[in-house]
Amino acid sequence: MDFSNINFLAIFVAALASFALGSIWYSPLMFGKGWQKAVGLTDEDIKDSNMLLTFGLSFVLIFVAGLGIAMFQNGHDNAESTLLGGLFHGLFIGIFFVATSYGVNMLYQRKSFKLWAIDAGYQIVLFGIMGTIIGAW
Repeated sequence: MDFSNINFLAIFVAALASFALGSIWYSPLMFGKGWQKAVGLTDEDIKDSNMLLTFGLSFVLIFVAGLGIAMFQNGHDNAESTLLGGLFHGLFIGIFFVATSYGVNMLYQRKSFKLWAIDAGYQIVLFGIMGTIIGAW
């Protein structure tokens, strides 16, 4: 596999953008309290968690997802490696792969539609933003 055309700085920035989006999406101003209730976490549960580990591993996983987006885009015509092409690829992956996979898991886990909508919605927007950043760069 040739990684010479991969822009790792763009992937890093896209991964950082995921944290900015997540801090807004899962805040009390948007979906934070609804998400917390849907997954059954209390404020104490969240305070007692190892957030450094959670954020660190999340960043690694998001970076790997960004690498996948970059590899996906590099496998297409260079004319598609643009801001709009990246947005399209990101939304395509977010909708057709991630959101549907979440849906299957949530059906078997007997989780609510609300939880699926919050988490899948975040992933769709996230992948759209990541694809846009990586495609534009």
